[in-house]
Amino acid sequence: MSKIEQGKHDDDQVKVKPSEIVQSLLKGLVVIQAFNQDRPSMTLSEVATATGYTRAAARRFLLTLVSEGYAKQTNKQFSLTAKVLNLGFSYLLTQDIWQHGKPLMQQLVEQLNESCSAAVLEGDDVVYVARVATTKRIMSISLNVGTRLPAFATSLGRVLLAELPKVELDTFLDKSALKKHTEYTLIDKAHLMENISQVKQQGYSVVEQELELGLTSIAVPVSDSAGDVIAALSISTHVSQTDKEQLLSDILPALKACADKIALGQ
Repeated sequence: MSKIEQGKHDDDQVKVKPSEIVQSLLKGLVVIQAFNQDRPSMTLSEVATATGYTRAAARRFLLTLVSEGYAKQTNKQFSLTAKVLNLGFSYLLTQDIWQHGKPLMQQLVEQLNESCSAAVLEGDDVVYVARVATTKRIMSISLNVGTRLPAFATSLGRVLLAELPKVELDTFLDKSALKKHTEYTLIDKAHLMENISQVKQQGYSVVEQELELGLTSIAVPVSDSAGDVIAALSISTHVSQTDKEQLLSDILPALKACADKIALGQ
């Protein structure tokens, strides 16, 4: 996208005034996001603590979610229901690219016999928007649509971070929790900047054992019809099964071809 086109695009952005933000909706979303893998169910007091809201406010939001079927109450414990998934699937259903992209990912998985994932950048994380897995288990956690992983420590994330303007990337790395997940995790900001710059130049990212021991992955960008990067596509495997030379000689060309087909809508 040219600077002129980018300028036009920026002019089209809706300017949001603070007075136009519905605070009750915003707070309700915060309550939903307070539930996670570590807190699958909580009492009213725990929700109030997790969100910083008063007990009275937390109670109103929880009872509203229960009333609409997005949460349930068992004795004093509140938890989300599967209906919350509709919020995420509503997003996916509006993204035509993944409607035709999923079969292409399936073909790639059958060709390589390795798992394939697509993700977008959301806050400090990458969020999986499509995934086709093999029967191999290479991570200690299950990866599904909606799974969040730290962007800085994943090949998917570094491909997406490489598209950020330098100022935004600086801000991202300054505010992100650059946590050591393994002994190989790159957490030095200068080294990360150098790595991400290299990713931008070469058009792909390889991350070996930085998120989990034994896990290696390679990712490439996925563009829309205008040429803007909207997601990243990756193949994950085990270091004992695939070395870096195989990643670049065998997997990378197939991964790029799949990303190109998804971009073209073929």
